[in-house]
Amino acid sequence: MKQKLILALDVDSHKKAKYFIDRLYPTIKAFKVGAQLFTACGPEVIQLIRKKGAEAFLDLKYFDIPNTVAGAVRQAVRMRVKMLTLHILGDEEMIKAALAAAKDEAKKLRIKRPLLIGVTVLTSKEARFSDVLTLARIGLECGLDGVVCSVREAQLLRTKFKKKFIIVTPGIRQDKTAKFDQKRTATVSEAIRAGSDYLVVGRPILQAKDPLKAAKEFL
Repeated sequence: MKQKLILALDVDSHKKAKYFIDRLYPTIKAFKVGAQLFTACGPEVIQLIRKKGAEAFLDLKYFDIPNTVAGAVRQAVRMRVKMLTLHILGDEEMIKAALAAAKDEAKKLRIKRPLLIGVTVLTSKEARFSDVLTLARIGLECGLDGVVCSVREAQLLRTKFKKKFIIVTPGIRQDKTAKFDQKRTATVSEAIRAGSDYLVVGRPILQAKDPLKAAKEFL
């Protein structure tokens, strides 16, 4: 597949989110909504993204008892998100409950279910490949569509697992010296060479003097 650039809408209001969506779509066609923005705006921001014609990536990293996560996933399916995340550390029962809920709800609505992506180790932390590998194996064997990992692990995961799966890589930078609070960053070209499918960029675009120009440079 062709790599896709996703903008992390790490802002604190509907007004700011709308500004960046209006300014950057259709140059950027997918937007990630995390805990901060979703707590501030709720499903309304997902509707805003979809109404514009873009894809919504709900990044709430679900991690709870199976029944609670399954219920949350059903709500995400109803919002018609393209992708959502959950913590693989939540264990196999939780993951399978999430997948079952996504499939069942999508079938009821007669829509394609969202991609369920498992979080391995946050890119704000240092990580041993063995830890990422263990978590990725659990998630993929349970049926997840892919994993979130840094470029450091992406290429190695591609060699370890022959099955087709998606890799979402945050911490993408034009210049690796601009890490912000991320530990395991990479450039666009490094991520593509490593086998990442979706590249997530936040502050390098959000904080740029000209966000549209910055987005085009990443593309």
